[in-house]
Amino acid sequence: MIIGIPKEIKNNENRVALTPAGAKELVKRGHQVYVQHTAGVGSGFSDDEYTSAGAAVLPTIEDIYGIAEMIIKVKEPIEPEYKLIKEGQLLFTYFHFASYEPLTKAMVESKAVCLAYETVEKTDRSLPLLVPMSEVAGRMSIQKGANYLEKPLKGRGILLGGVPGVLPAKVLILGGGIVGTQAAWMAAGLGADVTIMDVSIPRMRYLADVMPANVKTIMSNEYNVRALIKEADLIIGAVLIPGAKAPHLITRDMLKEMKPGTVLVDVAVDQGGCIETCKPTTHENPTYIIDDVVHYCVANMPGAVPYTSTLALTNATLPYAIQLADKGWKKAALENAELVLGLNVIHGDIVYKAVADAFDMPYVPVEKYLA
Repeated sequence: MIIGIPKEIKNNENRVALTPAGAKELVKRGHQVYVQHTAGVGSGFSDDEYTSAGAAVLPTIEDIYGIAEMIIKVKEPIEPEYKLIKEGQLLFTYFHFASYEPLTKAMVESKAVCLAYETVEKTDRSLPLLVPMSEVAGRMSIQKGANYLEKPLKGRGILLGGVPGVLPAKVLILGGGIVGTQAAWMAAGLGADVTIMDVSIPRMRYLADVMPANVKTIMSNEYNVRALIKEADLIIGAVLIPGAKAPHLITRDMLKEMKPGTVLVDVAVDQGGCIETCKPTTHENPTYIIDDVVHYCVANMPGAVPYTSTLALTNATLPYAIQLADKGWKKAALENAELVLGLNVIHGDIVYKAVADAFDMPYVPVEKYLA
């Protein structure tokens, strides 16, 4: 198969979809890998490293889309890329369709095959291609939140872990999944007073067993959220419903109940956000303030640590990319049910129900294409 790795063009996105080591594994299996010039530089990988691994380097993004049967990316295509996508071309990347209707319509019109990292799902309902970036984003959310709590950045002027004789900051985490768990570990390690909210009692029981003593759990409901946001210094939005928009657990009116300088970090913003007032921002302009509350809503947080993120992502995606390249998307999906759930759009049809429901668009069962 001919595989294309374009340079990411989203604002301040320095990750690349495949490391030279990953390229070598695909080349060893007889596939042709084409990498756009300087695509890996932001992650610390030179063109020479790719050519040494057996890949070829092409000068432009148009060249990559023009030659490839499968495009492997990190982030969803953005508007300048829409016209480059060919009918029948396989795109393997993060899409987060349910949060952005123009992207969904563009991919439907392209008649490409869109296989989304974030909805590939194992039988235990875990999301293997979302996990590595969720781990990075969860840890980063505390790093960034602690920074924006500083007064020069309009925060409350509070040190996350406090000092002897001074209480630490209160961190409230909405969601006890991968992001929430990683955020809790980081915040607890820095000495903060941490509370995790979730709707699953088994999950909270697990977290209560494994977390240190400065981490508490509480059932997530509106009453408890309203009570806890009044005392929180840093609030992390870590809610995910696979393939669908995140629910708004913090609404616009709740901001007035928060202390001035409270910091909100919505890790779910690329899936619509679980904080109503959050809208996607960039690493270039990461924050804004509403009602004296600092909002940090960068949609590609792991892009700020591209070396770590690229290695972690390739570790997770490469086994699936090899299956897709070796067998083609249809045979790979028929032989691996995890990939079936990754299929979101096929030849102009939306085959993932949560995406169709998000925009009241027609839904076609994926079985139509796998029969």
